[in-house]
Amino acid sequence: MQSSSSVSVSATTPTQHPFQRKVNEIKPSKSDINFVIMDYLISEGYPRAAEKFAKEANLTLPLEEDSIQSRVEIRRAIYAGDIDTAINKINDLNPQILDTDPSLHFALLRLQLIELIRTCTSSPSADITPALAFASAQLAPRAATNNDFLKDLELTMSLLIFLPTDSTLQPQFAELLEPSLRRDVAKRVNEAILTHMGARGESRLRSLVRLRVWAEQKARASGKNLPPVLPYTLQDPDDTHGIDNDTSDFMVT
Repeated sequence: MQSSSSVSVSATTPTQHPFQRKVNEIKPSKSDINFVIMDYLISEGYPRAAEKFAKEANLTLPLEEDSIQSRVEIRRAIYAGDIDTAINKINDLNPQILDTDPSLHFALLRLQLIELIRTCTSSPSADITPALAFASAQLAPRAATNNDFLKDLELTMSLLIFLPTDSTLQPQFAELLEPSLRRDVAKRVNEAILTHMGARGESRLRSLVRLRVWAEQKARASGKNLPPVLPYTLQDPDDTHGIDNDTSDFMVT
């Protein structure tokens, strides 16, 4: 009696979505990718990473080191809540930046007011006079001629009432104390400086990401056959953790 059996094992290979196959057929050049990365590092203000990447990718830094460093110092000051230093550095770089952009100037002054309110409400016995004086002298005259400024000022001044007493602030007040507000203003400052220098106000990578989101939304709305999820192949441009320490992952080899 013949007792033999044959077992056939077949490995199932996942079928690739037609759209993904089309994407894989497109091979952007190394030079184009490196150019976009370098543009991002320069525009966002990462001088050490830009210098290292320029050497690795055999590229030339398009802007002077001093101009990048100035933007880095301004960004760090805003992130640290030292708005007075940031404003002084902006004016040292180019006084017209804030003179010609009232909205940006007001946003910086508002951040400065928020920092004063933090200090003034740090203890029950703290004096709120400095915050009131600053708001009256610096923000109230600007808010008197702009309804948007007035609403922002009123919301900010409400912190004097709620911050010392409420352990859990309502969202509209809590947002004023989030680091994201500093980041948003710092981004606007950076773009304004670049624009006044005659450069692009926004990095090409940010523009491409926004275009990518818009194109996907339009394609899905029109019923195009797309995969359920289209992941990004590049790191989120707002997530720059560690970018100064290592640029090897950006290299296209």
